[in-house]
Amino acid sequence: MSEITTVVLDAMGGDNAPAAMIDGAIDAISKEKNVKVILVGIEDVIRKGLEGKTYNPEQIEIVNATEVIETAEPPVHAIRRKKDSSIVVGMKLVKERKADAFVSAGSSGAILVGGQVIVGRIKGVDRAPLAPLIPTEKGVSLLIDCGANVDARPAHLLQFAKMGSIYMENVLGIKDPKVGIVNIGAEEEKGNALVKDTFPQLKELPGINFIGSVEAREIPHGQADVIVCEAFVGNVILKLYEGLGAVLVDKIKGGMMSTLRSKIGALLVKPALKTTLKTFDATEYGGAPLLGLNGLVVKTHGSAKAKEVTNTIIQCVTFKQQNISEKIKASIQAEEAAAE
Repeated sequence: MSEITTVVLDAMGGDNAPAAMIDGAIDAISKEKNVKVILVGIEDVIRKGLEGKTYNPEQIEIVNATEVIETAEPPVHAIRRKKDSSIVVGMKLVKERKADAFVSAGSSGAILVGGQVIVGRIKGVDRAPLAPLIPTEKGVSLLIDCGANVDARPAHLLQFAKMGSIYMENVLGIKDPKVGIVNIGAEEEKGNALVKDTFPQLKELPGINFIGSVEAREIPHGQADVIVCEAFVGNVILKLYEGLGAVLVDKIKGGMMSTLRSKIGALLVKPALKTTLKTFDATEYGGAPLLGLNGLVVKTHGSAKAKEVTNTIIQCVTFKQQNISEKIKASIQAEEAAAE
């Protein structure tokens, strides 16, 4: 029997909590027998949400947390003041090695602060980036960073490239993943100061398959497996990606229902179209891990529904099985040893 992966789920975080969290957890343990989910939050609320549902009680545990960090609260203040919040209590379980991962759809700021302050960064990691998988023509790419470090330096982007390569090779099985840096043109001399400073250093970085600049229009085509940028640019790319995808899906559906002829055609292409659109559904790929920490912390969309929660929990199993944190740690330590 495979080793059990214990995932802490913030039952109170997100627009659809606690219902989506509870349903996602139940679905995850029904699909993956080697997962245990610890639901952290207001115990009475969680128990009420579990009433009448069928699940294996050995795979679900409840840990009470009496406070909730709201999205609008200042993150640092909230983490310090609300010691009994679901985010703080849940992350402490990861820090104390009582769980392998923490998943939340709650306050992004609190998750970023808590991840670095409570779980802690791997020694030698300067910044912990958020790294979601985004769908492309060729499969998926890793966008790193998409929201954690808006004032990154070249040294940070170099670490992002290394961590992203380790993730894609071990979690997705992509050997020698292609790494590109987001730029406004293909030429090396293009870009802002950060990109211009980082580009030549990425070219010389050992163990990285650097392919140069990646323009935004090439991202959906899957030009690079690892897309490196600072968080401001990454977040704009991610939000535009999600918004445009939703609009296109709505437009396609609307067009198919506009006339009798199109409705008949829609019935014929529906199975194939449904399969195609599914590959461009971000919720299929789980949440965004905060890489470079001493344990796994994953942020899902604030609007996450049960399916995304389920996929994120299952994503944590692969992360543990492939020992991603230890591989990142070994890579950083090897680099430090070589520099001495």
